[in-house]
Amino acid sequence: MNRNPVGWFEIYADDIERAKTFYQNLLAVKLDQLTSPEDVVTQMWAFPMDPQAAGSSGALVKMQNERPSGNGVIVYFSCDDCAVEAGRATTNGGSIMKDKFSIGQYGFIALVNDTEGNVIGLHSMK
Repeated sequence: MNRNPVGWFEIYADDIERAKTFYQNLLAVKLDQLTSPEDVVTQMWAFPMDPQAAGSSGALVKMQNERPSGNGVIVYFSCDDCAVEAGRATTNGGSIMKDKFSIGQYGFIALVNDTEGNVIGLHSMK
C-alpha cells in the first residue's frame, strides 16, 4: 500500500457551532463548510488539508441518527506541543482526560474530551 491507512475521519456533534468553535480554537485553524445531501447530513465542517502533506483530513459532522461518543476510535491531531492544545481544550469548554505523557521514541500524547463528549488525542514529538 503506497498511501496512509486513514483517508478521512468524521467527528460527530450534537451542537455543530459549539463543536466548530471548540476545534477552531483548540487547533488554531479555520474549518470550511462542506455541502452534502440534506437528507443524509445536516452539516459538515472540514479541517484544513494540504493534499501534498502526509496524513488525512476529516470533518465535524451533525448527522441524523449519529451521536457523539467517548467509546470507540480515537482521532489523534498532530501538534507542536500537545500540552498547549490540551490547555486550550479546557479554556474552550472541553476537559483533559489524561495530561501530556511520553510514549517513548514516538513522542507525547494527551487525551481530551471535546464539547460533544468525544475523546480525541493530541500528539507531538516534544
